[in-house]
Amino acid sequence: MLDPAYVRAHLDEARAGLRNRGLDPDAVLGPFTTLDAKRRELIPRVEHLKREQNASSEEVARAKKQGLDPSAIFAANKARGQQIKQLEAELGEVDQQLADLLMTVPNLPHASVPVGKTAEDNSEVRRHGEPRAFDFEPKPHWEIGPALGILDFERATRMSGARFSVLMGPGARLARALINFMLELHTREHGYTEVEPPFLVNADALRGTGNLPKFEQDLFKIAGDWDLFLIPTAEVPLTNLHRGEILDGRQLPLRYTAYTPCFRSEAGSYGADVRGLIRQHQFDKVELVKFTTPEQSFDELESLTANAEEVLKRLELPYRTMLLCTGDMGFASAKTYDIEVWLPSQRTFREISSCSNTMAFQARRASIKFRPHGTGKVEYAHTLNGSGLAVGRTWIAIVENYQERDGSVTIPAALRPYMGGVERITPAS
Repeated sequence: MLDPAYVRAHLDEARAGLRNRGLDPDAVLGPFTTLDAKRRELIPRVEHLKREQNASSEEVARAKKQGLDPSAIFAANKARGQQIKQLEAELGEVDQQLADLLMTVPNLPHASVPVGKTAEDNSEVRRHGEPRAFDFEPKPHWEIGPALGILDFERATRMSGARFSVLMGPGARLARALINFMLELHTREHGYTEVEPPFLVNADALRGTGNLPKFEQDLFKIAGDWDLFLIPTAEVPLTNLHRGEILDGRQLPLRYTAYTPCFRSEAGSYGADVRGLIRQHQFDKVELVKFTTPEQSFDELESLTANAEEVLKRLELPYRTMLLCTGDMGFASAKTYDIEVWLPSQRTFREISSCSNTMAFQARRASIKFRPHGTGKVEYAHTLNGSGLAVGRTWIAIVENYQERDGSVTIPAALRPYMGGVERITPAS
C-alpha cells in the first residue's frame, strides 16, 4: 500500500508513476484527494471540539466556585460530546474509504525502471549460455514426456480437469530432485533459512502481499465456513511470517526459502499456453523472500536475482535476464527482473522466475516494521521476493534442452546426485 502522506506530499510524482503504469491517475487520485481533503477538514474540527470539552471542566469549577448553576455547561458538554461522536464516526468512515482505495492502487515504479507499456518494452540486462544446436528437430515436452511414460495429462484431466498433470517414475523423481537441489543451493550457499509454511492462508495474509482485494478471481478459496485460500505462491506465507512485528534492524536482511505447491485459477488466461506444463492450476515452486532495510533493498534485489540465476547456471541452461518496464510489472512491485529460460521447441525464452522489490508496499499492508539499531523510531521494512525457481518450468527446460535423438533425456550433471546417480531417462527407465 502506498504511504498516504507520500502521495499527499508528492502528488505529481504519484500521478506520473501511475500514468507510466498505464493507469489514469485522475481515476485513482481524484477520489484520494477528495477523501484526503475531507479528512483534513474533519480532524481540526474534532480536535477543536475536544479542546473545548476539556476546557469545560474548568468552567464547571469556576461556576461552582461562584455559586452559579453549571447545568447549562453540562448541557453544552452533552451536545458537544454528541457532535464529537458524530464527527469521529464520519472521520472513521473517511479513513476506511481511504484505506480501501489505497488497497487497490499499485506500487509506484522505481526511478530505475524503464517506462513502457508491454513486454516489448522490457530491457535485456544480460544473457548466459548459448542455445544448443540440435542435429534433429527438437520436440516439445508434451510429446517427450508421454513418450517416456513420465508425464500424463489424460489421467490428470479425468481426476481433476484441464491444466493438471501427473508426473510418473523418473519424471516425478526429476521434480523432487530439482526441489532438493534448489533448496540445498539456497540454504547452504546463499544463506537462506528453509521454511515449511502452511499451504492455506487467511484473507489478511493475502491482503498483506497485495493478492487481495484486487486478484481474488485468481485464487482458490476453500468452500464452507472457512476464511482460507490455497496459496498462489510461497511468497504469501513467507512474507506474512513477520506480519504485525517490529524487527531488529541489526538482524536484517532476513532471507527465507520454501518449497510449496502453488494454486492459481489463471482467470482470464484461457487460450494461453493450454498445452503442456507452462500454465497449470497446480505447480511446484521454490520461493525466495527477503526482509531488508530501505538502504539495503536494491542491492539485495540484485543478489536475490543472482541467486535464482545460479540455479540455471548449475543446470547449464541458457537464459536471459530482463528488466521489466513500468507497464509490465506486477501490482506490488517497484522493480522486477524476469529470468527467462530457453525452450528449444518454441525457439524462444520463457519466464522461469520473477524477482521483485516491493519496497515498503507489502510491509505497510502487513504492518512489518523494524528499529534501525534495535532501538529508536520504527520504520517500515522493505520486502523482496522471487522464484528460485519454478520447478515445473525448470523440468520443462531440462526435458527439452537435454533431449536426445532417440527420445531419451540426459540428466544435467549437477542433478545426478539427487537422482541416485541416474544419467539418462529412457523409455525403459
